Amino acid sequence: MRIFVAGATGAVGRPLVRALVSAGHSVAGPTRSAAKVEAIKRMGAEPVVADGLDAASIRTAVVSVRPEIIIHEMTDLGNVMDLRHFDRTFAATNALRTRGTDHLLAAAHEAGVKRFIAQSYCGWSFARTGGPVKTEADALDPDPPPEFRRTLQAIQHLERTVTSSADPDGIVLRYGAFYGPDTGMLAPAMIGQLRHRRVPLIGDGAGCWSFIHVDDAASATAAAIERGRAGNIYNIVDDEPAEVSEWLPALAGMLGAKPPLHVPAWIGRIVAGEHMVAMMTQVRAGSNAKAKRELGWHPAHSSWRFGFAEIARQSVARQVAA
Repeated sequence: MRIFVAGATGAVGRPLVRALVSAGHSVAGPTRSAAKVEAIKRMGAEPVVADGLDAASIRTAVVSVRPEIIIHEMTDLGNVMDLRHFDRTFAATNALRTRGTDHLLAAAHEAGVKRFIAQSYCGWSFARTGGPVKTEADALDPDPPPEFRRTLQAIQHLERTVTSSADPDGIVLRYGAFYGPDTGMLAPAMIGQLRHRRVPLIGDGAGCWSFIHVDDAASATAAAIERGRAGNIYNIVDDEPAEVSEWLPALAGMLGAKPPLHVPAWIGRIVAGEHMVAMMTQVRAGSNAKAKRELGWHPAHSSWRFGFAEIARQSVARQVAA
């Protein structure tokens, strides 16, 4: 199949493009940056220069490629560390989730694309009531902390727009918190923060998180091409949701760092904001049962414990060698 991967050089885009090329698909990857053209070629894909926020640019790219499938992985999450000003930090990604989605979907319709798969998020977005693990049928947060509101609105726009599309048919994948070598939860900046005890455990740490290795996110996305049901949402997460009070100290230990400092919730509100207290104490994780059942997918990194440990060993070895 001919597949257009928007966000081909991103955290999930890179392993996804490699997997699709290895499976024999013809892959095109758009980029705004001429500097990334060679990187796309090295992955075995066809580079196309296009700006996801420019309707004319993305239309020209899609119409010229004429793909059967479009996969929307466009985000702007490089070195995201300022979570105190959450909506401001995610402003560029929110634009890609709203205007970017609209431009890409309009181009897909014009080019006769059959299937449109889009990246969403599975984490703090769920309602902070009920059990610790949510399914795709459970509601998103009706009253998020103010710092989350614009970002949640962008997520809802993407999910609503894509799942209501019939031409092409739309599918949404809600990924858990990313991690991989030098990526996401284990990016160098995050590892540095953990080693210097700059990521405190706030309150009781009862917030429940879901994680996903970027390679597993890519394999689930590839599975959705063939087996995903039109109009559906799938949580793409590992098998072991975990409370912050469990995973944060464990990760620090894997990195050879001291346990995280403990900060009472009331101090956390003053220093980090209500939204960060919610992430540490109230958020819900996601269940991957539907994705396993309908996509025939199982994460190779079944637990964050194994995935974190694998990458932490590599990080520690590099630190010792340096």
